[in-house]
Amino acid sequence: MPRGEADQVLYYPIPSPEALEPPAEWAELRDRCPVAHVRLPSGDGATLLTRYDDVKQVLADPRFRRRLDAPDAARIAANESGGVFNGALGKAMPDETHQQWRRMVGKWFTAKRMTALRPGIEAMADKLIDDMVATGQPADLKAALGFPLPVWVICDMLGVPESDRDKFAYWSNTLLSLTRYTQAEIDVAQAEFRDYMSAHIAATRENPGDDLVSELIASAAGAGHVLPDEALLSTAQGLLVAGHETTANMIGKMVGMLLADRSRWEALLADPSLVRTAVEEALRLDANPGFGIPRYITEDAEVGDEVIPRGTTVVCSLAAANRDETTFENAAEMALDRSPNAHLAFGFGSHSCLGQSLARTELQAVLDVLLRRLPGLELAGDLERVDGLVVGGLTEVPVRW
Repeated sequence: MPRGEADQVLYYPIPSPEALEPPAEWAELRDRCPVAHVRLPSGDGATLLTRYDDVKQVLADPRFRRRLDAPDAARIAANESGGVFNGALGKAMPDETHQQWRRMVGKWFTAKRMTALRPGIEAMADKLIDDMVATGQPADLKAALGFPLPVWVICDMLGVPESDRDKFAYWSNTLLSLTRYTQAEIDVAQAEFRDYMSAHIAATRENPGDDLVSELIASAAGAGHVLPDEALLSTAQGLLVAGHETTANMIGKMVGMLLADRSRWEALLADPSLVRTAVEEALRLDANPGFGIPRYITEDAEVGDEVIPRGTTVVCSLAAANRDETTFENAAEMALDRSPNAHLAFGFGSHSCLGQSLARTELQAVLDVLLRRLPGLELAGDLERVDGLVVGGLTEVPVRW
């Protein structure tokens, strides 16, 4: 797919024929056209990067900005005005302000706090597995465990009732829509989310608790200023998008990968100490993570021996980069003991995922509990991909035990 074949524009995201396998085009692009022209769901053109070094370079380069609301930036989807990339977190934020915000929120995701959260996460996983077993087999692991666990964690972190988790799950889906929801549905959901969280923030200011919103308010007050509601709304939206749907889907995909070749599951049963590296390898090998990370370039820049002109929207395919043979030996193979494993599943640089320590804690806890509770777990049907959302996943994960 040489660069000269500019008339052969690829449509992105590139479809894959199998739920857990990458499209063949990834390897072709890395080899022959690492800086490729693509057409987004909106119809706008963009530049796609698929090599590890190129993706890492762009994510660390301050010239590639999050300014997806720039007049000449490509629209990701035709109906994205309320979506994740151009929502509260997708809009431009001065770098200094953004880094201050990251430092404040980052204080919540310490190793000490994640260690403290883990027993509660494991207890909830045990409870959800109890319910799944009581309902009987076969069961959908995604619906029974992968879906409710992360939203329970996010609701707990934000200090909102667990009974509202279905609302949060729906709002999360609309924020991540590429083609699944209409503009009217997205706008209504966005307004509902803002109204809900605005009321919750006001109540929390009056009666703070032991949650992230309370801590951010107190941290700002300790520094002598009031944290605006908009910053708190952005934080809540970011947690909902990054902390619910992504982890919920990753639980299903991780288990699907481990059970698709059951020798992997057997290896973990024989040596549970491999859980940590197995989680990292599942993150690296995920062929269905979703859209990737878009960036907007404010001046000409050279990437992969090509000059990308200013005003270009660049899409970094983390999943394609994570299978780059020049970086990972036997990149297409799942090595449960791979270490080191410098994958880009959580991004790279100053904008890497703030909640990655929480995601790792949830994935490791879920896997530990499943191995302990359901050693005979196996797939009970075919796996199919979810389409139409920014975040990739499986429609269901049918299992028996």
